[in-house]
Amino acid sequence: MKLSSSTRAPHSLSKEKTKAKTQMLITQIAEYQKILYAESKRSLLIILQGIDASGKDGLIAGVFTGLNPLGIKIAAFKAPNEKELAHDFLRRIHAHTPARGMIQIFNRSQYEDILVPVVSKTLDEKKLRSRISDINNFETMLGNEGTTILKFYLHISREEQAVRLKERKTNPKKFWKHSDDDWKTRRKWDEYMKAYEILFKKCNEPEWTIVPADQNWYKEYLVAEKVCETLKKMKLVYPPFNGTK
Repeated sequence: MKLSSSTRAPHSLSKEKTKAKTQMLITQIAEYQKILYAESKRSLLIILQGIDASGKDGLIAGVFTGLNPLGIKIAAFKAPNEKELAHDFLRRIHAHTPARGMIQIFNRSQYEDILVPVVSKTLDEKKLRSRISDINNFETMLGNEGTTILKFYLHISREEQAVRLKERKTNPKKFWKHSDDDWKTRRKWDEYMKAYEILFKKCNEPEWTIVPADQNWYKEYLVAEKVCETLKKMKLVYPPFNGTK
């Protein structure tokens, strides 16, 4: 799996028609969520990865806001703090995996514990192989316990990222998103792309979905379509009546 694919929608695709389809998919996802929550036997974990400004926050707001808050949780993983670093790297992740009946969204994830140290060259080859193995075993275990995992990489172009990062310095509504560290990370673009290629090759079960992310409307459509399709394949059913008629 390579990052050479387009970051934009096909020219022939209608923006307005696609946005309408997305709204229908969101409505269907909400219906499936009700059954998932009522059934309370399985769960769905959605992992969102992407370089800074790829639109993870916006995607969550655009696709998942309309769901029942009782049945969805969101966890955002930043750099581990001192307390978290005193434990194994998966401890803080495992604490947020979904209970049965729940949809859990990870805004960044366990993969940051490979990406960042690979780019900063603080992870030797032996430790890298170990973490890859640990993550693969972790995800296999979750699957065995009834959690379906969807992994999305939001594929933004370097040019579009520059536009979005600059907007955070000029748009008062986005000042709060600005961080000088994002510009420092941008200088290591090629290194991060190579690190992601490692993940796509070595941690691809469940497989990654690469989502063109330069246009928010197309990104939201593709993710909503995949989530809806996955919930449909789960063949969710409301539990039977268990009282006295």
